[in-house]
Parts: sequence; C-alpha cells; structure tokens
Amino acid sequence: MNLTPHFTQDEMTASTTARRLGLDNTPTDEAQVNLQRTAEMLERIRAHLGSKAIIVTSGYRGRQVNQAVGGATSSDHMSGQAADIQVPAYGKPYDVAKALAPHIDALGIGQVIYEVNGSSHWVRVSTRVPAKQSNRVITLAVGRGQYQGVQRV
Repeated sequence: MNLTPHFTQDEMTASTTARRLGLDNTPTDEAQVNLQRTAEMLERIRAHLGSKAIIVTSGYRGRQVNQAVGGATSSDHMSGQAADIQVPAYGKPYDVAKALAPHIDALGIGQVIYEVNGSSHWVRVSTRVPAKQSNRVITLAVGRGQYQGVQRV
C-alpha cells in the first residue's frame, strides 16, 4: 500500500530483525496515522534534496522489535513518528543532516539526529518536536555522547 507517491507501508515497516525472530511488526491504528505523516515529511525532505531517492533503513518498530534491536524505550519509531534514512545520491549522512538542519520548520521536521555508531552513520528524522528546543538538531555518537547541532564526530 502506498502511503505517498514514493513511500510504501511495506517500506516503512520492513524489519530484518522482525523477520529473523518471527515478530509481528504490524503498526497500531495510531502508529498507522503517524506513519502517513512521517511519509509525508519524507516526501518534503526528498523534494528539498533535489528529488533524490531516500532509503528508509528503519521506520516503524513495534515494542518487541524495538526491544530486539536495542532501541530506546521511548523511541519515536514505536509510534510511527521516526525514520532512519540515507540518501546516497545526495551525499553522506552528515551532508544530508547538514542540508536538513536549517530547514526543519519549513519541512515539518520535529527532530533531526545525525547518528554515528562505529563506522555506521545515518540520519534519523521525526515528526515529533522534542520538549527541549535544544534537542531539535543533535548528533548522537554511540558510546561518545550527544552534541548540539550536526557535528563531525
């Protein structure tokens, strides 16, 4: 089922961990509504980045799937409000995060996180605006800390 012209339900709920462990990753009704909003946000991001294809590496994660991947207990992925993305035709995740950060309000992005875990890098975008304005654009380096803005770490 297409949520938007470029994003499908299957793409936004795909999980190799769920398949491997036999976990159901069907979104709740509330998460389904949020997934629609998240896909619409991704469409705006896609247009902003010159219509380059966005690869969703993680979208909706049910509670058990989130737990299995070691996600935060308050993860926006569980409510369908977040997507981890890469846009190889645009550039590296750092470049994508830098391009999005100044335009979060215009693009309807609640939060941009440039995430680094060893040699893996990606961008997490969410439709939910965090309570602290200072957390709207951050860099999260697993095992090294959290930094304001998009930082090379």
